[in-house]
Order: sequence, then structure tokens, then C-alpha cells
Amino acid sequence: MFSFHVVPGTAVHRILTTDREGVIAAVRSAYLSHRAGSTVNPDSYFLRFPEKPDSRIIALPAYLGDDVQVAGIKWISSFPANTRRGVPRASAVLVLNDYETGQPFACLEAAGISAARTAASAALAASALRPGGYAGTRIAVVGAGVIARTVCDYLHTVGCVPDSYVIHDLDETSGRALAGHVRSELGLPAVFTPELGEACAADTVLFATTALKPYVTEPFRPGQLVLNISLRDLAPEVVLAAENFVDDVDHCLKADTSPHLAERLSGGRDFIKGTLADVLAGRLAPDPGRPVVFSPFGLGVLDLAVGALVLGRARETGAAVEVPEFFGETTRW
Repeated sequence: MFSFHVVPGTAVHRILTTDREGVIAAVRSAYLSHRAGSTVNPDSYFLRFPEKPDSRIIALPAYLGDDVQVAGIKWISSFPANTRRGVPRASAVLVLNDYETGQPFACLEAAGISAARTAASAALAASALRPGGYAGTRIAVVGAGVIARTVCDYLHTVGCVPDSYVIHDLDETSGRALAGHVRSELGLPAVFTPELGEACAADTVLFATTALKPYVTEPFRPGQLVLNISLRDLAPEVVLAAENFVDDVDHCLKADTSPHLAERLSGGRDFIKGTLADVLAGRLAPDPGRPVVFSPFGLGVLDLAVGALVLGRARETGAAVEVPEFFGETTRW
């Protein structure tokens, strides 16, 4: 009851890269559990800094029921200036709590877990919202960081394999690095472009930037799929001109996201067709005659699903490090 394990980042990375199918299955199951009401997913809490408006640390508490039965919290920082130092923008830990006793029983390095659950969410959306498949299409990636790279890997895992990629980033070195990754690791043609317009013309467009305000003002054409992962790239008029799916309506329409700005502009939420879980459950389908935008705010229950999977694998392989006597008191008296 009072055991406590730590799973270091090297072990997390190894498990995530060798079991992407398991991660995707866990994220899919968590989405459906959330849709069925078998979760508790409160608002995320943002710690911001007046002198660093682009930086934040976010707390995502959650509970995931069904066959997982675990509570917990992810504590994740985003400091974009880190990239200028050559270190990752995001860092995180995930603490898991026993649902029966409330006792914390594990702490996992979670930057990789966060990236994996985001990528698995995007890959599930890419598969479900373009039912015609990816043969003969082009995928564009706007923003060439860790999240973008991970999404590309997961797209490949679920079979969303286009004819080619085009990469756009304000930092050409990063953009060319991601293009090289796609060529060497995924075996697909990929080029860097300095032109945002060229990227936005692709059949599927993934936004994975650190933008704080919208800069994409031209509506997308019918048949295009937009994976609006970074949430703040699209002007509200662009959102309103598309068919929109989210991960959770209440969560996504806040914090000045593009859908939140669209709600303010339109005065309502009618532009949201439904959630990704509605599509996965077969309750809704995208309209091929309209551009489709998927905007996931990011749910803590997804972190719990992937974290529980990683912890299980780590225990099986001996990669979870037990911390003896982590708890100072183990009896009431």
C-alpha cells in the first residue's frame, strides 16, 4: 500500500517509442470513457509570470475510471525561450494517486507522456476526420518542435501516410531538422518552406507552434483538415468558416484559444459540431464539403491513461525505481 515508484525519462522514452500502438489504444479508450461520463476532468490551472508573458506552468488534475481507476495530476511547464538555449521548451512530471486511498504511488517524468498523448490525439483525429485516407495528399507542419515531430511519428503509426510533407517554421534550422526526420525516420519526401501560404495550402495542416495570437486569416478550402494543436494560430473568422470538432467543448472554449475567440465573435457555440469522441463512437462524421478543424485543449485524463500504461510496462521490465520509506508515517497512531 505504501510503495512509491519513480519512472525516469529514459525509461518513459523507451516504453513510449516501442509501444505507440498501446498509447493510441489507451488515448482512444480514455476519450470514450470521458464521453461516457466515467472521468473527472476539472479545469487546468495556469501559473503565469508578469515578466514572462509567453511562459507558464500548468496543473492538470484528473480522474480516469473504467478499467484504469486512477487519479493524478500533471505539472507541466512551457518556457519557449528555452529553445534559444538548445533545450526543450516543455518539462513535466505526472503524479498518480490510488483511487481507493488517495495515496500517491508513482511519479513519472512526463514531458514525453504529454507529447505522446497529444500526438496520439492528433493521429486519432487525422484518421477519423479524413475517412478517405491520405494517398495522393500532402501534410504540412507549421512549427517544428518536439510535439510536431511526435505527431508525425504517430500519424505514421495509425496509417496516415501522405505522399509528402512540407515543413514551415520561423526558425529554418528547426524546420529543416524536422524535414530530415521525416525523410530518414518515416521514409517520406519532405521539404522546408519559408512560406506560410505554401504550408496552409496542403491537404492536411498541422499547427504546433507557441503562437499567442492568431496570424492565419485566410479560410481553408473544402476538404482540408486542420489539426489545430497549438490552438491560437487561427483567426476566429477562419474557425467560423469551418466545421469544428474539439476534445471537450467547455475546456477548449477558454483561455483565448481560437475557438474561444470564435465564440466571442459569433455570440454562441453553434459552430462546434461535436467532439472527437463523438466521431470515434460513430455518432458524428465530418462533412467532406467543408474544411474541418480539430482543436484539442488537452485533457488530463489522457495523461493518466498514458501514464498508467507506462507505469505498468516499467514495472514489468524492472524500469520503475522504488523509493524505500518514501512515506514518513504509515500508521495513524
